[in-house]
Amino acid sequence: MHYLLSYQLADDYLTRRAEFRSSHLALAWRAVEQGELILGGAVGDPVESALLLFNVDDIAKVDAFAKADPYVIQGLVKSYRILPWHTVAGESAATPVR
Repeated sequence: MHYLLSYQLADDYLTRRAEFRSSHLALAWRAVEQGELILGGAVGDPVESALLLFNVDDIAKVDAFAKADPYVIQGLVKSYRILPWHTVAGESAATPVR
């Protein structure tokens, strides 16, 4: 199942990001290596939010990622939402429909 982790970023996100970026990216790349995180990154120019796309069998894994993320822990993320994404088209669709 695909899930989108949506981060609402704090107003000072860009000024504070550098301090926590390496640990945030280490967590993200571990999730990639475990086959759970497909894509992740900031959205907008200037940055206004962030999205991370997961492919996991349990939404709790996405929540655990967010709760362990230094950006969340340190308040760079004001809030987050986890949204099931019922993908139906594309090579990596969870439930392809033609």
